[in-house]
Amino acid sequence: MDLEKFSNDVNDMTKKLSEHLTENDLLKLNHVRQQLIGMYKKNLVKINHSVLELICANNLISRGYSVEVEKNISDILVCDIYAKKGGGNTIIEIETGFTPPEHAMDTIDYFSARIMSKIARYSKHCSKFSLATPVVGILPISKIFLLPPAARNKDDVIKIKKLCDRYYKNPSVQCDDILNAHLHSVYLINIDKGFAKELDPQGYVELTGELLRRSEVEY
Repeated sequence: MDLEKFSNDVNDMTKKLSEHLTENDLLKLNHVRQQLIGMYKKNLVKINHSVLELICANNLISRGYSVEVEKNISDILVCDIYAKKGGGNTIIEIETGFTPPEHAMDTIDYFSARIMSKIARYSKHCSKFSLATPVVGILPISKIFLLPPAARNKDDVIKIKKLCDRYYKNPSVQCDDILNAHLHSVYLINIDKGFAKELDPQGYVELTGELLRRSEVEY
């Protein structure tokens, strides 16, 4: 653990992001920065993920949200970013594409199940749920989440549940969670330039779908 380097890195990113913030918004961003430093002291966060959280937090703060990071939203779930504005709340989960060594031989299935289970589990805790990823990654988002619940095919729901059950059993993802899950947007994060661009899910799937199809990825 290198607290000095972590602090320097998040301080540098905060300074970079703060150039166009109001004084009040800068206070909000500094609150997030201090949260991350405190969590690093407890060995709960790493710098690569923390920088992504800062960039997404800045995007929301500049739009009038108050933001917390690594927030408990249930007995078993901790979300990356939790934001409130007015009577609504937003959750953002950041995905970098990392898969553990034990899934070296089934990386695509594992990552697809991870994305699907997050949409199903987290979106019921907020009015808006979003995924975020660095621009160097592609998220395999199932088209079922582009449809309203009434239009979702039961067989497709069961297929997704079976995939999720291969990796997530305690607790398992429920069919109703998949059926009623919602995805509001996808954020593309440019780490080097320090900004995140929000896309609608339909647009993101259209942009990435052909690449996934050419790679013979089923989603």
